[in-house]
Amino acid sequence: MAAMEEDGGATATNLAFTEEEEDSNEILLSVLAEHGQVGLCFYDSKHSSVNYMLDTPDNDELHLLSRALLFLSPFFNCLVIQEICPQVIITSAKQERCMTRFLLHLGSNPEYKPEVVIYPYLDFGLELGKLRLLSAHLPFLPASISERDKMTYLSSCITFDSPLMLRTVGALLKCLDRRRVGVQLEDSSVAVPILNFTSYTLKGVVYIDKETFRVLQIFKSEHHPSVYKFHSGKKEGLSLYGILNCCSCRFGSKLLRQWFLRPTLDHAVLLRRQEVIRFFTSPQNSDSLCTLRTSLQNIRNIPTLLRRMSLSQTKVTDWQSIFKTVCNAVCIRDTIRHFPQSIQLFRDISEGFSDDLQHISSLISRVVDFEASVAENRFTIKPNIHEEIDDKKRRLMGLSGFLTNIAREVLDQLDVRIPSCSIIYIPLIGFLLCIPRQPNMVVKEDFELQGLEFMFLSDDLLHYRTQRTKDLDNLYGDLFCDIRDMETAVMIQLQDAILERSAALYKILDLAAELDCLMALSRVSQEYGYTSPKLVSHKAISIDQGRHPLFEVCSLMFVANSYQSLESQGNVKIITGPNSSGKSIYLKQVGLIVFMALIGSNVPAKHAEIGPVDAIFTCMPGKESVSLGLSTFMTDLKQMSQALNSSTGNSLVLIDEFGKGTNTVDGLSLLAATVSHWLKMAPSDVPHVLLATNFHSLLQLGLLPTSSMLSLLTLETALDGDELVFLYQLKPGICQSSYAANVARLAGLPANIVQRGVDVSELYRTGKAIPRVDHVSTDEQADRYRTLVVKFMSLDLDDDNLDLNSFMKEELLPSAGQI
Repeated sequence: MAAMEEDGGATATNLAFTEEEEDSNEILLSVLAEHGQVGLCFYDSKHSSVNYMLDTPDNDELHLLSRALLFLSPFFNCLVIQEICPQVIITSAKQERCMTRFLLHLGSNPEYKPEVVIYPYLDFGLELGKLRLLSAHLPFLPASISERDKMTYLSSCITFDSPLMLRTVGALLKCLDRRRVGVQLEDSSVAVPILNFTSYTLKGVVYIDKETFRVLQIFKSEHHPSVYKFHSGKKEGLSLYGILNCCSCRFGSKLLRQWFLRPTLDHAVLLRRQEVIRFFTSPQNSDSLCTLRTSLQNIRNIPTLLRRMSLSQTKVTDWQSIFKTVCNAVCIRDTIRHFPQSIQLFRDISEGFSDDLQHISSLISRVVDFEASVAENRFTIKPNIHEEIDDKKRRLMGLSGFLTNIAREVLDQLDVRIPSCSIIYIPLIGFLLCIPRQPNMVVKEDFELQGLEFMFLSDDLLHYRTQRTKDLDNLYGDLFCDIRDMETAVMIQLQDAILERSAALYKILDLAAELDCLMALSRVSQEYGYTSPKLVSHKAISIDQGRHPLFEVCSLMFVANSYQSLESQGNVKIITGPNSSGKSIYLKQVGLIVFMALIGSNVPAKHAEIGPVDAIFTCMPGKESVSLGLSTFMTDLKQMSQALNSSTGNSLVLIDEFGKGTNTVDGLSLLAATVSHWLKMAPSDVPHVLLATNFHSLLQLGLLPTSSMLSLLTLETALDGDELVFLYQLKPGICQSSYAANVARLAGLPANIVQRGVDVSELYRTGKAIPRVDHVSTDEQADRYRTLVVKFMSLDLDDDNLDLNSFMKEELLPSAGQI
C-alpha cells in the first residue's frame, strides 16, 4: 500500500482511479501526528484549493484522524460541502507509533485503500514549508505584490499559528509538483495552481481559532512561579478552563481540555452531558458526589500500567496502583447503580464496569501480599496460594535461628580480636560471613584471614566465603532463587489473567474521565449559580441576565445583561458607549456563554436558549505579530477577513473597536462597509454579529442601510456634576457623547490638560480656529506693543541719569521673550 518518493527517485505508481473525464476529482491529504497533536491539509483537484485544519489534539488511537478520513468535507466558498475520501495520503518516514498503527489498520480495510506516499522527515520542515508556500503558483495573488508583502498577504489566507499544519503544507506542495496534478499535459514550466485556501473543520465541531481562545480567555498559560520551573513549567492562569476544571483525576482534566478545544454541534452529545450535570447539581445528590470524587482520585494511569505488565516490567507500586484503581472502579460502579439508569452515562458505567473488574480485584487481593512485597521490594504472594512455595518459605523461616547458631560457632574459631560476626544470604552470590572492619585493617592485605576467602568490603563490613558458607549454598542456596522464580511465574500468570480482561480496564479510563468532567462542571455550576441552557434546532441565541464567568469571580459587584438574536431580526447589534462602560466585557460575556453551552456546561445566566452555532469569530484588539511583521491594524483586518469570508448564518461574530488603528475616516469607512455587507444579505445568511464601537458617526451620519436585522444598544451612564457614573446596564439607543473628558478625569489626568482637550474638541466641532498654546494671541501682542511705546515715549532722553541699557533689559528683552 505504501510507496516511497525519494528526491531524484521514481514517482510512486498512481492508483487506477475511476476516470470520468470532467467529473474526475482527486484528493491528496498530507498529515502529521506528534505529541498528541494532529495537523493536516488536503488538495482538492476539482476546485484547485488547499484546505487546512488547525493543529488539533487527538488520542493515541487517532480517532479524530479517522473521522477526518471518513467524513472529509472540504468547504468551497463556505457554501458547497462534499463528503469525499482522499485517494492519496502523504506522511513522514519518521512517525510516532500511533501513526504507524493507524496506517497498518488503514491497510487492512478492504473497502478503502488509499495510496500512502512517504517522504523523508526533512520534507516536513517548518521553514521549508513556508518557502514552498511562498514559491507556489498562486494566481489569486495581486500581480503587483512584492516578495516582501507576499507573506503578509498569505497570512490573511492561511493561519501561521499551527506549525504541524504548515509542515504538512510543504510536503503537500512537493507532491503536487512531482505528480503535476491537473497539469500533466501542460508545459513543464506550468505549475500546479492553487486558487484558494480554505479552513476545514470536522463535521459537528465548532470552529474557533487560537486568537479567539486567547481574547475570550478560555485558556491562559502562565509561567510557573518557581525559579526552577519558570522556563519549563507552566500553569493555568485565570481562565474559563481554570475555573471549570475541578476534576479529581488527571484524565478528567485532559478530557475536559479536549472538550474545550472541540466544542460540538451534536445535540445528542450535549444532552448526554446536560442530563448528568442536572442530576449532580441537585442538593440531594451531594453525598454521592463526594463519594465518587474520592474514588476518582484513586484512578491511575491504566494504559501505562498495562503496557508495563505486557512487558513484564511491573513494579510493586504498579500492583498497588492497579489494585487501587480496580477497587475504586468497582466502588464507582456500585454507587452509580443506585442512580437512575435512564441517564445514558450511568447506564454505560453500570454495564461497562463489568464483573471482570470484580474478578481482577479478587485475584489481586487473594494472590498479592502487599505488605511483604513492599518490605522486600519485589512481588510476593500470600500463603496458601502455592503449596511448594509455602514449603520453601517455611524452611527459610527456621533458617534465621540456624544461621545465628552457625555464626556463634564460627566466631569461636576466629581471632579473639574479632568481636562479632554474622552469616547473610545475597541473591546470585550465596551465603557469606560478615565481619566488622577493625581499626588495624587499613589495606587489602590486612583483610586476609586464615581459612577465610575474602570477597569484598561494603559499609565497613568484610565479606568472606568459608567452607561452612559453601555447605550452606549446597543445602539452602537454591531456596531463595527457587522462591523468587516460582513467585515470578505466579506473577506472570496473574498478569496474563489481567491482560485478558484489559478491555474492561480501558473502559474505566474513558467512562471515569467523562464522569469526572461532568461532576466538575456540576460542582462549578452549584458554586456560581449557573443554569442549564435550552438547546434548540432553529437559529437563535437568547440569554436572560447573563454574567461574565470570569469577571464575576474577580468583582464584588456585577450587573447582569441580556442578549437576544433571533432568526428574522436583531442579528446585527451595534453597541455604543463611553470607554470603560463595559462594552468589551459584554461582548466576551456573550461569547463565553455560547461557548459554555457548546461544551455541554451550564451557563451563568438566569435563562439561556442556544441554537446551532458552527463557529465563533472575534475581531478584538490583540498582539502585534513580530514574526510576520503585522501591525495591530493588520491583525484586526485578518480577523475581519476571516469572519467575512468564513462565517455562515449560524456563526457568532464579536467585533470590538474595528477600524480605530488607522485614519479615522478610513477606519469608519471600512466599518460601515463591513456592517452594510451583512445587512444587505438574506436574513438566514446573516451571522449573529455583536459590534462595539466609538465611531458614533457610523449612526449619526446614517452610513448604514435601514434593516430589521440592525439593533442599536448602549450602556447606561449618569453624570453627577462633572463626574461620570457607570451603571453598566444595557439599553436600546445610541450614546450621544463619548464622555472622553469625564473618563480622563477618572483616569487621573491633570485638570489643565483635560480642560484644554475640552476646549479644542468644542472649537473643532464648531469649525472655529484653534489657538496655539505655545504662542500668545495677536490681541495680547498688540496690547504689549502699545504699553512699550507709551513707556518709551515717556522717557526723558535729555536726562543725564537715564540708563537706556537698564530700560532695554527690563522692558524690551522680557517682552521679546513673551512675543
